[in-house]
Parts: sequence; structure tokens; C-alpha cells
Amino acid sequence: MKQEYRFEGKLLGTELNRYYTQSTEALTEAMENGTILEGVSYLCDSDRHLHVRVGEYDGIIPRAECVYTASGLPEKDIAVISRVGKPVCFKIKGIAGKRLLLSRREAQLECTREYIENLCAGDVIPARVTRLDPFGAFCDIGCGVISLLPIDCMSVSRIAHPRDRFRCGQEIRVVVKSPCDRFGRITLSHRELLGTWEENAARFTPGQTAAGVIRSVEDYGVFIELAPNLAGLAECRDDITVGKTAAVYIKSIIPERMKIKLAVIDVSERLMPAPDYDYPDITHISRWKYSPEGCEKVIESVFDPV
Repeated sequence: MKQEYRFEGKLLGTELNRYYTQSTEALTEAMENGTILEGVSYLCDSDRHLHVRVGEYDGIIPRAECVYTASGLPEKDIAVISRVGKPVCFKIKGIAGKRLLLSRREAQLECTREYIENLCAGDVIPARVTRLDPFGAFCDIGCGVISLLPIDCMSVSRIAHPRDRFRCGQEIRVVVKSPCDRFGRITLSHRELLGTWEENAARFTPGQTAAGVIRSVEDYGVFIELAPNLAGLAECRDDITVGKTAAVYIKSIIPERMKIKLAVIDVSERLMPAPDYDYPDITHISRWKYSPEGCEKVIESVFDPV
């Protein structure tokens, strides 16, 4: 069976993982085949070795085998400690009764060489959000290998913090913005999967009242998000606060200027949680143009050179 490289936790409950972790014979087969499996880490000891529950077996990942780095330099301790209580991938290196010697580094190295290094700009891949920082979201794109999704690539509609768009542990799809460099780094994007201006605007018509999220307050008005890739402008009010939900009346939709004029009807104290997304069924994007035809302002992403 061909090895698939997915974010950590995706393999844990599969029939394949259960088969290989049910007996010493099956574990030996996995070791001989170099099969990547998963278990749950329950302890990081004082030497920074990870202890992993693998079915009825107890595995250990030595500190030097916990994380693969393209530079060859050891990762910070937090990269190891933070795996406690979470699924981890590994290859089996030794079996002694109910004790297993494991390597997460070798699993990540194979994932990098066989999968990540072969990704091209524009490829659409699954990922899991692992951490949210003010400048972006860190995502597991395979076997615990982490890539950055910058905040300005999450959506066309501006947000104050990545938590407005995602939550930790969320399974998402992302676009490879720049492929693997010599340091093993990949940059991701997300906005291309959320629809163009016209696709989003087609869900609304003037005269409707819709719910939106207040995203930013400027001197000339307030931007209210109607969809992750669509925002309109309304006049400011005293009760406007970023992050709150607002009921807005849609006054006009102007495609040639990519403008939606709104009027705030009411403001709620309720904060809108990060949404789930309905992604298009695609595996690659060559070119994505957000702007309508004829619009002076052009917003687009080109992944495949002409």
C-alpha cells in the first residue's frame, strides 16, 4: 500500500494504523517495510525523550529523533514538549518485548523528500492549524512538518488576528504559495479558495439585510465582512467595535469598483467564531483573479508562469 503523508492525527484512527499496532508480528512487518505509523505521546521525560502509547505497546522517541530539520541543527525544546498529549508519527527502529524504539525524525525526513519537496506553487493540499500568532498561522502539512500561512494570505477581507479566521486544531485546505526552499520552508496561502469578488457578491442583493462581522474602523467608515472574501463599507457609529456582529442593510453593489455600500441597523455583543469552510474540489490553481472584469483595481494570484 502506498504511503500517504498527512498531518499528524489523520492516520491514528485508520484501519491501517490499527492493523500494524495490534501485534508484535504486525509491528515487525511495519518496521521491515519502513511504514509510517502514529501513536499518542503521553510523556516527555527530563532528557526530552518522548514516550508514546502504541496500542498495547510503549514506545520511546529519543530527543535526537523527535524532529527533522533541513539544517540538521536540533529544534528548540518546545517543539518536543508541545507534542505531549497529541498524536505523533514515527517509524519503528527496534522492538524488545512490549518496548519500541521509534523515530519521528525519519518519518518527517521521508515525508519531506517524497512529498513536500515535490509540491509546486499552486498545489492545493490539506493541512491542520497548530498555532496562531499575530503574523500568521502555523500549519502541519504532513507528518508534523510545519509551514507558515501569513495573515495577509488568509483572505482578501482584512482581519486583526488569525484567530478571526481559524482555530487551533482546525483542518483546512491551503494553496502552496512558494515551494520548498533550501531551508525546507514552504509558504502557504488560503484566500484563493474562498471565491472571487463576483462569486461572493452574487449571494447578496441590494435591499437585503445581512449579518456581518466588524473588521476595521477607519476615519472614512467601518469595514464589515459579509463573507471571508467580501467586505462592505458603512458609516461609523458610536457602538461600533471590531469583532462584534452587525446587522447591515445592503444599499448598493458596484462590481466595477468592487464596492458594497452598507448601513448598520444594529450591533450585537456576540463575537463571531472562526468559521468552517466549504472548499472547492480542486488540487491545483494556475491563476486566480479576484477582481471582476473591467475593474481598475486588480487583485490576482499567478502560480504557473506563462
